[in-house]
Amino acid sequence: MDLWFSELQTDNVKLSLRVDRQIFSQQSEVQRIDVFESREFGRILSLDGHIMLTERDEFIYDEMITHVPMAVHQNAKNILVIGAGDGGVVRELTRYDRVESIDLVEMDPLVVEVCREYLPQNACRLDDPRVKLHYENGLKFLRRQENTYDMIIVDSNDPFGPQEGLFTKEFYGNCYKALREDGIMVNQQGSPFYEEDARACKRSHKRIVSTFPISRVYQAHIPTYAAGYWLFGFASKKYHPVDDLDAAAWSMLGLHTEYYTTKLHQGAFCLPAYLEEMLKSVE
Repeated sequence: MDLWFSELQTDNVKLSLRVDRQIFSQQSEVQRIDVFESREFGRILSLDGHIMLTERDEFIYDEMITHVPMAVHQNAKNILVIGAGDGGVVRELTRYDRVESIDLVEMDPLVVEVCREYLPQNACRLDDPRVKLHYENGLKFLRRQENTYDMIIVDSNDPFGPQEGLFTKEFYGNCYKALREDGIMVNQQGSPFYEEDARACKRSHKRIVSTFPISRVYQAHIPTYAAGYWLFGFASKKYHPVDDLDAAAWSMLGLHTEYYTTKLHQGAFCLPAYLEEMLKSVE
């Protein structure tokens, strides 16, 4: 019997993956969590029916949301990660010797527990002594912070449901307040291709532009995400994401990556014409 997992990306489009079996399924206090095994993409983590990651392509997302800001801010030592309970972003951050502390704020403890058990390649560094886990709402956590972090990485779900508060003007204002004078915030901006996703992307970009003096959008190709095309936001109090990239210094670190390179870093900020026009319309 053929088993398929299907994610509805719009009312007219869905992505379907053949799966061998479902190895975990449970409703937490926040969301439904499922883990599947597939031949093409390995293990798949789904939250409320939406693909969060697969073993096959998670490295693209985690490398691009982490190494882009880290290659620009050469002195980032104290870092806040919101969401990312799977551990992929933490895994990439702990590869930097200069990082002194990582606060990981995840609202759903069961996500962390499930990923430790079923996705150990992502969760493998959650026990690093520099990492402190906080199980609470990211917006509430941020309200208590001021001039604390060199970098904030917002690895949230899409801007609907329990994660909607992480895309508000208040949230971005609190990020600005929590960052030091040369701080950087990076967040996932979703896909700009489908109409509903594009509207959410524009709302988020408009709020970030009104909060930070430097704000840019960059892109990556992630096969299992909507339209296979994903955006990230780069917002900073001081650093420009391309002009202040120190490619030589990053290369000297000797970090092996499967997707990110400093040349790709620069090219990721060169956006297609329709997307440039869309972003300019709200700036």
